[in-house]
Amino acid sequence: MLANLFVPSTDSLLHLRREQHDRQRQSHWFPWLMLVWSIWIFITPLLGPPGGFPHWRTPTLASFAVFLWLFWHAYYRNRRHLMACVLGIALLGYALTPINPGGQGYLIYACAFMAFCAPPRKAVLGMGAILLVYSVEWFALGWPWLLWLNAVVVGFAVGLMNASYARKMQTDAALKLSHEEVRRLAALSERERIGRDLHDLLGHTLSLVALKSELAGKLIASDPTAARREILEVTRVARDALTQVRSAVTGIRAAGLAAELASARLLLETDAIAFEYDIAPVSVPQAQEIVLAMTLREAVTNIQRHARARSAQVTLQQDADTVVLRIVDDGRGGDIAPGNGLCGMRERIEALGGQLRVQSGAQGTCVEARLPLPPASSAAALLSDVSPAAA
Repeated sequence: MLANLFVPSTDSLLHLRREQHDRQRQSHWFPWLMLVWSIWIFITPLLGPPGGFPHWRTPTLASFAVFLWLFWHAYYRNRRHLMACVLGIALLGYALTPINPGGQGYLIYACAFMAFCAPPRKAVLGMGAILLVYSVEWFALGWPWLLWLNAVVVGFAVGLMNASYARKMQTDAALKLSHEEVRRLAALSERERIGRDLHDLLGHTLSLVALKSELAGKLIASDPTAARREILEVTRVARDALTQVRSAVTGIRAAGLAAELASARLLLETDAIAFEYDIAPVSVPQAQEIVLAMTLREAVTNIQRHARARSAQVTLQQDADTVVLRIVDDGRGGDIAPGNGLCGMRERIEALGGQLRVQSGAQGTCVEARLPLPPASSAAALLSDVSPAAA
């Protein structure tokens, strides 16, 4: 039961952080690390003149218990209640300040949470309103302006940083939706293309096969030689149809790679990184295509997050019986620690008998994935492979 208290609901602020960053361990500990700044609520009255705040301990401990509940609710429960938590924390600060000037710490936390309650402009106005009420109270108490200035400056600074962070989360969420829409539209376009091509190619061919088969059946008794010619013609037409089907679906396996290329362009150019690609017309089996698409995604993500590059290029070529994917950027390069992403790429490629090579230096980074292409499959295997893909 106690452990469930620290499981964020799906509409909580902490869950939103996890969705945006996918770093659950960091997100789990982040809120409680932020509590370290609350120590000033208890230290501030001790820094004043001896006996200046004789009755601060009990009210401060009581207010802190309420604050912890509001703090937990703000992070772990429905974001619709976040404004109520902000106002509650601010009221704690107003109530505690006459007894303990360290109550200004609550107002800083209120400004920090206010950044997530509204769009940036409205959030800044909310922070200003919170700190304005605090300023009126502070000067009415006749206390030194230096502590007041500390609360206002820190409150605004923390609030503005969080407002910037909240805006970035919204931008990342919109970008993620754009990537998913690109992949969905690419897959839909590919299915429609395959449907049109198969309809055009096979409609005529199957009609011809049916007619010639019917003719051969009628001739088999009266003219076996002519019937044999018709049957051989049916065989030729069927082989031609198989070739046409194979040609029509040559690009279907690249649908995932095409979607990743479109997504890569969207991701990098949104971050002001020029992106170019040169994809040769290579027929790639499904297993290899999936691995190449995942490798491209991981490499492009690393470029966007870490490389500080100005441009990136992607090439896909066939070298004899090997397909080669190369991703190059002009970023800062340097030593690359083999993290989970790089290790995952290498394991997937090597599982298919391929090789992954990463070269990184002062001029940038080059990621090269080589995968062997399997020998040409039989007609029956090809048809069995095409059917589910076309569906």
